[in-house]
Amino acid sequence: MCSKANSCSTTCTTMTTCAISPPALKSKETARIVIIGSGPSGIAAATRLIEQGFKNVRILEAENRIGGRINSIEYAGSIVDLGAQWCHGETGNVVYERMKDLNVLQKTGDIADVVRFVRSDKENLSEETVNKLMKIAEGSLPGENVPAFNGSLGDYVTKKYWEEVDKLENVDRNLASELLQNFLNFECSVEGSDHLFEVSGRGHLEFVESGGDNSVHWCNKGYKTFLRVLMNSKPDDPNDLGVLSGHVELNKRIVEINWQGTNELQLRTWNGELVSADHVICTVSLGVLKEQYEKLFVPALPEAKVRAINALKLGTVDKFFLEYTNEQPMPKDWPSVNFLWREQDLQELRGTKRFWLESVGYFHIVLCQPRLLEGWIIGEHARYMETLPEEEVLEGLQWLFRKFLPFDMPQPKSFLRTQWHSNPNFRGSYSYRTTYADALRTGPWDLEAPLGDVSGKPRLQFAGEASSKTHYSTVHGATETGWREADRLNAYYSRDNPSK
Repeated sequence: MCSKANSCSTTCTTMTTCAISPPALKSKETARIVIIGSGPSGIAAATRLIEQGFKNVRILEAENRIGGRINSIEYAGSIVDLGAQWCHGETGNVVYERMKDLNVLQKTGDIADVVRFVRSDKENLSEETVNKLMKIAEGSLPGENVPAFNGSLGDYVTKKYWEEVDKLENVDRNLASELLQNFLNFECSVEGSDHLFEVSGRGHLEFVESGGDNSVHWCNKGYKTFLRVLMNSKPDDPNDLGVLSGHVELNKRIVEINWQGTNELQLRTWNGELVSADHVICTVSLGVLKEQYEKLFVPALPEAKVRAINALKLGTVDKFFLEYTNEQPMPKDWPSVNFLWREQDLQELRGTKRFWLESVGYFHIVLCQPRLLEGWIIGEHARYMETLPEEEVLEGLQWLFRKFLPFDMPQPKSFLRTQWHSNPNFRGSYSYRTTYADALRTGPWDLEAPLGDVSGKPRLQFAGEASSKTHYSTVHGATETGWREADRLNAYYSRDNPSK
């Protein structure tokens, strides 16, 4: 028996049972979609959804800017990329495909092949020695014709390298060892790892390289150009968000995602604001997931997704930018220099406050920006460097130059370093697959898997470079995952109307 208080739309008799009406069915016009993060995956998802006809798309961004790990800033009279810097490849790369006809990309060309290797006693290795050993090192990486194998990339490369070096006559094994260590460190900057002995060899083989020039650069425009094209921003307005105008909210760090039940999700921001959504696409970095997943998600995530979050890793790769008054001081035939530590010098270094310099692998010129030098540091030492005062970091780099280079390096006019791990909204640079993930039989596929209800409705989705099976660690991989999750929602809402 019921009364008017039951809000039944029909008159009830004593024999009538009043059912609570189910929530109204959602459509592209009414579905509330919240995207957490405005990096390339978040922007790709949002712009694709709007293009597909979704009307209620909202991006919540923890930072005070958009872009995520794309961060192009004005520096030294030009633009530098603190995060993603190169378009890695031409064929099979969605970034290149979108940008290739817009006259904003330039190929690096042969200059990337001109590299100086200098030992810590200032010995500049001969071109013959470098070519001989580097050919072996580069040939030690497993390629297309290598069958899948268990174990780490570091073990594979080291074993293959020494097998080939041992075939050489009159080789200096100390020198060969120094070059191998430098090569391993360089590959760590590619993989994003602390060392190669935790990088999955299987994952390395399953990563799909894009063909063509792997270091296509943006000259003095910056990677943000790609995001502006995705958003269709006005060329004459640097702050215009294009189709995302009115859809992006900055300084909105999420502290809880409640996906309890089968209806709407509830999000809570750092300052207590509550946000309701029918669908959430989470694009935060793997580093943030690792640090926060236990408190961020209510109820707890499924075990398979937790395994993926714990087993995959987000490494730290940081950059140094040195600006000089006129041109950068490296000789014209020194576009890049790699540092090889002699064992005695390395042992001495490790006992000093400058021990972190061991992981500064190389410096190089910056194309289109003649006043700049750029350097790279990886792993645990990069994370330690981030904690030091800027003056101490620069003093250490100047000491490194004096230790290695056979010419003087003046004090730079200005200095800039990145701190990707220290930022709580990132906690690192880019992801890689580990041997631990192999052992647990998990990977990006488990990170990607959406959480939905029994009807197949995707409620909580995940995107970002770490969720890409074949292009993890890249902007084109991140972009693809954003499109993937937008297409997943579009497919769900188009089930009863395939023409949409």
